Amino acid sequence: MTGLRLGAKVGVAACAALYAGPVLTSVVPLRTRLTPALAGIGRADHVALTFDDGPSPLSTPRFLQMLEEHSIHATFFLLGREAVRAPGLVAEIVAAGHEVAVHGYDHRCLLALGPRHTYADLARARDVIGDLTGSAPRWYRPPYGVLTSAALLSARRLHLTPVLWTCWGRDWTARATPWSVCHTVVGALRGGGTILLHDSDVTSAPEAWRSTLEAVPAIIDAARGRGLGVGPLREHWHEA
Repeated sequence: MTGLRLGAKVGVAACAALYAGPVLTSVVPLRTRLTPALAGIGRADHVALTFDDGPSPLSTPRFLQMLEEHSIHATFFLLGREAVRAPGLVAEIVAAGHEVAVHGYDHRCLLALGPRHTYADLARARDVIGDLTGSAPRWYRPPYGVLTSAALLSARRLHLTPVLWTCWGRDWTARATPWSVCHTVVGALRGGGTILLHDSDVTSAPEAWRSTLEAVPAIIDAARGRGLGVGPLREHWHEA
């Protein structure tokens, strides 16, 4: 009888974890404390600079130029559907020394997808990006930072490592300004952190990327002023 009760409790706990997982991973303070690797916490003298939702022929080239001017490489989490529309731009990102990663094929919240569709979305994006770059992507970030058990299992099967973020610029809103983006990021920035920004307005307010573009140099200067290196995720861990 005791064994049955224990088994029931374990079953309830497992179900609770299944449904609580997306909630926990979407809350930055919780995931930073409970799952530091998933939150993107790396070595203390470095911060990872990452961009979501590209590539965009209108905006991404301007980010590439700006990053080159500041001698910075970053990680670009690409949407498969956007990569297909701009394959030459994907090649430019890689040729410039940046890292590309998977943000899914379509920008859909995973809570709305079942296991089969979740796997299909990740696999399609991984294959597209791998074919365009000539190498298998390493990292995966789900839209909205919401991870489900199906996404975690799919990522494992596809040899993708989920990475979220520790601070963001809230740069997708119509109210965002260069000052607000910079202030929001720098206020939460710590050594070892991962910064989330957007290099396109595919899922953001129209032309919201302009505020991000103007804010990034100040963010880089602030990080460097604290003695922190800035670069892609591949340089973020000691083993990298």
